[in-house]
Amino acid sequence: NLPMPKKLLDAGILDMVRVSDARMSGTGYGTCVLHVSPEAAAGGPLALIRTGDVVELDAAGHRLDLLVEPGELEARRAAWRAPAPPAERGWVRLYVEHVQGAERGADLDFLVGGSGDDVPRHSH
Repeated sequence: NLPMPKKLLDAGILDMVRVSDARMSGTGYGTCVLHVSPEAAAGGPLALIRTGDVVELDAAGHRLDLLVEPGELEARRAAWRAPAPPAERGWVRLYVEHVQGAERGADLDFLVGGSGDDVPRHSH
């Protein structure tokens, strides 16, 4: 869940748009835009947002736009560095290195093509 920050609740603000590259399981509340991809950790759009940026949500038009000048976004992209891997080995490392983004189905990359789809020769 992406709860309302206490500071906003104390100010009487009862809802806000929450934008995340996360998945959601279970109960959610309020206005949420999820599965933004590519993910911030992969250098996706959320990685470039800064405090004070304006984000425009057009739910009817299925659009989410970051209203920042293209030159500024390119400078941010050039300065962006990928986060360090959260684990050296094990399931966490396997997840980080092999689970594809939401835009590709969040499948394990080494299983793609294993369910009846053609497997390209170069993957053998």
